[in-house]
Amino acid sequence: MPETAQSGAQRRSLAVWIIFTVLTILWAGAYGLTRIAVGTGTAEGLPPEWVLPGRLTGGAIFLLTLMFVLGKRLPPLSDRRRWAVIVAMGFIGSLIPFFLITVAQETVDSSLAALYTAAAPVFVTLGASLLFSEERMTRNTGIGILLGFAGVVALFGPEAIRHFGSASMTAQLLLLLATLAFSASTLIARASPPMEVIPMAAGFITVSAVLSWPMVFTVDPAAVSAGWHHWLAVAGLGIGPSGVAQVLYMALVARAGATFQSLTGYSVPVAGAAFGWLFFRETQSWNAALALALILGGVWLARQGGRGRIV
Repeated sequence: MPETAQSGAQRRSLAVWIIFTVLTILWAGAYGLTRIAVGTGTAEGLPPEWVLPGRLTGGAIFLLTLMFVLGKRLPPLSDRRRWAVIVAMGFIGSLIPFFLITVAQETVDSSLAALYTAAAPVFVTLGASLLFSEERMTRNTGIGILLGFAGVVALFGPEAIRHFGSASMTAQLLLLLATLAFSASTLIARASPPMEVIPMAAGFITVSAVLSWPMVFTVDPAAVSAGWHHWLAVAGLGIGPSGVAQVLYMALVARAGATFQSLTGYSVPVAGAAFGWLFFRETQSWNAALALALILGGVWLARQGGRGRIV
């Protein structure tokens, strides 16, 4: 059913904009919290093999508690199709990208890491045009995807490309792979059978947490030098971006629709860059600004070409 102007206005109420703003802050703030947790640029900090399980376990506890308080239940184990989606989302949508981002942020700034999230809608649009017949590619979609890819190339920057194999180049490749994983999880969710959102989120975050636990034993505790603020950042990652943000995401989609929620693809990288400068005095070179403009322009064109549909 097409959305009327009246319903659109209702959905974009003050409450919707508050949810949108808080969600943007939580998702963008995750990069700064990760920087603190791993101690980017310092001799102290927690290894990614501890940050990831801590973050995911905190998020799982929060979401499972919320699910039971609301009287929701996970699908029965006999429902193999839904559990296949939950496991795939846990592995591809959480475990892989969060680990890659955490490892990358041992080397790169939080603001640069946040910029890569802007490219996710470009990859999703390309994947959707190949996988779903109703998302066939148009001229604007194709131009938008090409612009987005040009933005990703610009984001790497001439310095990283010139020094192929450097720590910065490797870290940015990890960020790109994380973006691809996020995009793949969006396509998996798009093709999944109907499922209540809170049990689904609680299920795949719990699966990813359990899968991450063996990582803890790969690090010698005697080799770790970390303070209370590193652990506090991990707790914040679990409760905020991995827990509360999931609930706000569901609330925003329910109140305003997926198209409006997708605007976080524009706001998160900008907020991430702002937080990076405000809290850590991070600055990016000219190519980062050019890359963001190309990627966001490409996303806008792709959305127009897809008649505004967001997968």
